[in-house]
Amino acid sequence: MADWAPIAKEYDPLKAGSIDGTDEEPHDRAIWRAMLARYVPNKGVTGDPHLTLFVARLNLQTTEEKLKEVFSRYGDIRKIRLVRDLVTGFSKGYAFIEYKEERALLKAHRDANRLVIDQHEIFVDFELERTLKGWIPRRLGGGFGGKKESGQLRFGGRDRPFRKPINLPAMKSDLYGEGSGEKRNWSREGARDWRTRDRDHERSRDKRWPERERSWAWGESERDSKEDRSRGRDRRDRDR
Repeated sequence: MADWAPIAKEYDPLKAGSIDGTDEEPHDRAIWRAMLARYVPNKGVTGDPHLTLFVARLNLQTTEEKLKEVFSRYGDIRKIRLVRDLVTGFSKGYAFIEYKEERALLKAHRDANRLVIDQHEIFVDFELERTLKGWIPRRLGGGFGGKKESGQLRFGGRDRPFRKPINLPAMKSDLYGEGSGEKRNWSREGARDWRTRDRDHERSRDKRWPERERSWAWGESERDSKEDRSRGRDRRDRDR
């Protein structure tokens, strides 16, 4: 726990599959696929990875010119690389955009995410292939975004960081070991307290009992006197 951090410093598919990064066994097929993958980043890629954005979920008809038109609003672009199939030359639906300044990079990362381009809502994130050790893309079962096959979310990224685990204190399970004397003393004192409370309650009840009897007797006598007065009034009325 000493080296715990909310953002992943080194990518681990198993840890990215749990909210606190403490899972020890894979729990879905995507994690198994990512753990068995032998992914090697493309060493032919050039440019500054810390100034590069990853743009995904593009329309397959979107071109480099369209991306330049949209993302040049946030700052000066140094290079755009739209990933295409080596055989067909068709777009694979994702691209990398390198800016000249970090300010433009941060602005595009904040404002361009979920932007609609060519009727497609795009996804924008920082490039992690060259900045995060052990990175495995989502197509191989890795990544941070989206839902896994188990229905859970990926954690460890900037948008969805880990949640710190709850450290519960160690509980003493030995009732007859250390600290048992204190528990016994406490229970005895508690028993004494309850006994004294019962005695005090009985004494106070005995003291209140004669007062209740007097009050009941007074109430009965008052009721009898009221009945006598009412009977006397009835007799006088009959005599009249």
